[in-house]
Amino acid sequence: MDRKDKLLHGIDVKNAVGVEIGALCRPFVTRKDGRVIYVDHTDTASLKEKYRLDPNVDVDSIVDVDAVWGSKPLAESIGTTVDYVVASHVVEHVPDLIAWLRELSAILKPGGEIRLIVPDRRFTFDYVRQETRFTDVLYASMVAPKVPLPHIVLDYVLNVTKVDGAQSWRGEIDVARLERHHPMEQAIGCAQQARDGVYHDVHCWVFTPRSFALLFAELSQRGLMQFECTSFYDTAPFTIEFFVGLRATGDQAAATASWRKMAEACKDHP
Repeated sequence: MDRKDKLLHGIDVKNAVGVEIGALCRPFVTRKDGRVIYVDHTDTASLKEKYRLDPNVDVDSIVDVDAVWGSKPLAESIGTTVDYVVASHVVEHVPDLIAWLRELSAILKPGGEIRLIVPDRRFTFDYVRQETRFTDVLYASMVAPKVPLPHIVLDYVLNVTKVDGAQSWRGEIDVARLERHHPMEQAIGCAQQARDGVYHDVHCWVFTPRSFALLFAELSQRGLMQFECTSFYDTAPFTIEFFVGLRATGDQAAATASWRKMAEACKDHP
């Protein structure tokens, strides 16, 4: 299965209404595939200006954004309910994970699903960072940040490294020789800016498939999230990401069990 098949497996895209968050220039669902609402943090013109000098973004292919998710709740921004939500490499960027999931739940029709593609720390620039703890997510929910918290920004800028994913898969990484992207002074400066409300686009949350599953099991068990795991594709050899499906449920015990089942299905690093 290719990435699109893993992400959308079991969803009747042609006859459904969906939301894709952060599609930019590489949407998984096109308007030819079915009815899709493109959501981003700003409008199309602003995205094109933001990425006009980025060699990794084809600005002419950036999708026409239908709804801006910013100061208003997502439900108000899109004005309807949908059958599914897809987001690739988005969940790790959101400052308040619990609030983000709650807003997605509010736009889903009964039985609707969220499909995520999530980077696996072990094969990315997050290699030396610690996996996200439950208390990190709970604290973010308590303070409800609109931008990444200063200590999160500090950890990210200080610890992102230059990592060859293929070398990691082969077990050839020498942690002592990894090169940090940024000096400590820059990390401190960015954290100070974050304290003053400046937005820095960082990975707020750091996952492996197993740590993701165990975190979501605890969120479910403690009543902070009402989603069960409906699908899971582990990180394939020499790739950097895994795929997870979520569906709202009122059965807390079954939801918790589904995340624990995902954790048991995760493969260890080769």
